[in-house]
Amino acid sequence: MPTKQRLDRDGIAMRVAKELPDGAVVNLGIGIPTLVSQYVPEGREILYHSESGVLGCGPLADPGEEDIDLINAGGQFLKKVPGMAFFHSADAFAIMRGGHIDITVLGALQVSERGDLANWLYPERGIGNVGGGMDLAVGAKRVIVAMEHTDKQGRPKIVRECTYPLTARECVSLIVTDLAVLEVVKGKGLLLREIAPGWTPQEVQALTGAPLHIAPDLKEIEL
Repeated sequence: MPTKQRLDRDGIAMRVAKELPDGAVVNLGIGIPTLVSQYVPEGREILYHSESGVLGCGPLADPGEEDIDLINAGGQFLKKVPGMAFFHSADAFAIMRGGHIDITVLGALQVSERGDLANWLYPERGIGNVGGGMDLAVGAKRVIVAMEHTDKQGRPKIVRECTYPLTARECVSLIVTDLAVLEVVKGKGLLLREIAPGWTPQEVQALTGAPLHIAPDLKEIEL
């Protein structure tokens, strides 16, 4: 019997990194998404964008190389690389709103079966921060969500209808969790494409609040 396990946060980031094509302009949200830059395959060039006003920066800075003036939207220090550009935050948002971001990777509190995204407010805590999430969700050409499959109480984060305030409607195209890789198929719902080692589709379905369609070529997640 194979060992049943969930991917850790780095594992989720590794799987997402495989989705970033060479030369893409990519914005990484707060949380698990910030780890994605650490796992991009060698030789693949990604132009990272941050709403703080940076384009073409490197991944996260190594210890001892931190620059207080060079941070991402989550306040993490970025590595300096040749050719990187600095500009006003308003220009950074203009890039997002103008449709110039190829891919954004965002965390989520909930994602619906139609790809609706809720990621900015915990109603029960009264805590929230819009940041650039709404602009990215609407403006990016492709939205990938990177998150755990369930919340800390074990409740599904993938649902039929979001109960948290929405960031944007029908914007998510791919969901990568610690249990599965799910494609949002317009008009059809969620297609289970990959599954964590040792898990069955039925077990993943039991932890999902929306019906799943099983891909004919369903396979185990490979990092």
